[in-house]
Amino acid sequence: MKKHIAAFLLLASAWLTAASALARAPECIVPAKPGGGMDLTCKLTRKGLSAVAADTGIDPALQISYLPGGIGAVAWNSVLSQRRAEANTLVVFSGGSLLNLAQGKYGKASAADVRWVAALGTDYGMIAVRSDSPYKTLRDLLDALKRDKQRISIGAGGTAGSQDWMKVSIVARQAGINPKSLRFVAFEGGGESFTALLAGHVQAVSGDASEAALHAVDGKIRVLAVMSDQRLPGVLATVPTAREQGFDVTWPIVRGVYMGPEVADAEYRKWVKAFDRMMAAPGFEQLRAAHGLYPFALTGDALTEYVRQTVGAYGKQAKELGFAR
Repeated sequence: MKKHIAAFLLLASAWLTAASALARAPECIVPAKPGGGMDLTCKLTRKGLSAVAADTGIDPALQISYLPGGIGAVAWNSVLSQRRAEANTLVVFSGGSLLNLAQGKYGKASAADVRWVAALGTDYGMIAVRSDSPYKTLRDLLDALKRDKQRISIGAGGTAGSQDWMKVSIVARQAGINPKSLRFVAFEGGGESFTALLAGHVQAVSGDASEAALHAVDGKIRVLAVMSDQRLPGVLATVPTAREQGFDVTWPIVRGVYMGPEVADAEYRKWVKAFDRMMAAPGFEQLRAAHGLYPFALTGDALTEYVRQTVGAYGKQAKELGFAR
């Protein structure tokens, strides 16, 4: 009997140890379906942290999970309601997340409700069509929209007022088109938008340069414009900026991670230091570029202040376009 009890206790101890280890395993939540820029951000985090794991004390076995819905709203609410103090749970955010905060799409949430850990890089907005599209330039597309708006559907991640809608709306308004007259089709992230474009369900896509670069390699899409200050390196190097084509629009899309508001300060600072080390490591710039992102790095308090200012600026811009609640 005692042997059975001892064996049971040993088994229980082993199970608890395994369960504890599992609970401690870090997780990166993608608040969208696989295949888009949010997904790329988690994958960049996993590869980058694994390269410096020995120097940071961070478990390199970062698990990636997907929690789509509301362009980040489901993941945000999950963290605030159920995972407020989880020290090993990271959630990806982007400029679109900050725009949603500014518009009240996360309810009564504010930027102060979570702990902002790190911004790993920036992406840029872009507008694309299929490679066999009759529209060769951004002006061609806008001229066609002026002639017959109902013939052209534009795929966008998120509902009315999302960053993908905002990008096209700003350009359209500068071209003399009422943005609210355009036909947008809402998708849950960039992966779905490009799938719809390639299938012919929409005639154009408003999305991110990193997502477009993945599809541009095989020649199936044509990017009409990137919304950056200068032309981007790499696959999209020949694509003109919106400004080059007469539209004064830039749209940087910062990508990074946050965590729950009740994470202990020591744990939070450990992650901040890990990301600082990761982004200073040799080879990180090349790794970031391989994931479609461009230089931008902020962590901890500096990132928190950046987010606060950006949410305020987005709120003002959304109000001017009539998208603020």
